[in-house]
Amino acid sequence: MNTLDSMRIDKWLWCARFFKTRSIAAEEISKGRVMVNGQTAKASREVRPGDTVVLRQGPVQRTVTVRALSAQRGPAPVAQLLYEETADSIAAREHLQELRRLAPEPALTLSEGRPTKRDRRQLERERSGGWGDRWSASVDE
Repeated sequence: MNTLDSMRIDKWLWCARFFKTRSIAAEEISKGRVMVNGQTAKASREVRPGDTVVLRQGPVQRTVTVRALSAQRGPAPVAQLLYEETADSIAAREHLQELRRLAPEPALTLSEGRPTKRDRRQLERERSGGWGDRWSASVDE
């Protein structure tokens, strides 16, 4: 890690491995999903050690304190040394994870949609009523 006084928030989020690319980090910042010290941030906003960063990754909101700055993106264990997640944030994230784990399977709640092969065959049987009810061009009278 390099000793820096401050660095851009988009670069720090990328170095801390919150986002895969710096451009994705800048896009999330422009969408208003990142706040620094309680204020909506711009990508060029400078962060310093001790700043509080609130960011949203999908449905999960994380609150972290900047512990250090790095001039380059490193491996995950090194990136985790750049920040410290607050206890409230960890508890909320674990609670959301538990709710997702206990949630019912989304496919089970579907009542409509594309019928399965078995459903199609059953519908076909109900429509036709069997071989005797089929319409034919020949006259069998």
